[in-house]
Amino acid sequence: MARIAGVNIPTNKRVIIALTYIHGIGRTKAVEIATKLGIDHSRRVQDLSDAEVLQIRETIDAGYTVEGDLRRTTSMNIKRLMDLACYRGLR
Repeated sequence: MARIAGVNIPTNKRVIIALTYIHGIGRTKAVEIATKLGIDHSRRVQDLSDAEVLQIRETIDAGYTVEGDLRRTTSMNIKRLMDLACYRGLR
C-alpha cells in the first residue's frame, strides 16, 4: 500500500482516482500531477514502482498544500472571520 502525504491510498484503483483520496487534491490536480510526471492515466497504483511513488510524493510535497496544512489554513481563515464577527463568520 502506497502512503503519500500521510494517507494510505488504495492499491487497486487507478492513479488519478487514488490521488483524490488526499485532502486538497481533486481530479484536475491529480491529472496535472500524473501528466507532469509522465505516468499513464490508466495505470493502477499497484503497478507503480517505488521510484514513481517517490516522485509523486516529492511533487505533492513541493508544489501543493494538502492534508494537515490545508485543514489548518482553512480553519484559521474561518476562525478569523468569526473573530471579526462579520456576516460570513457568523454563518
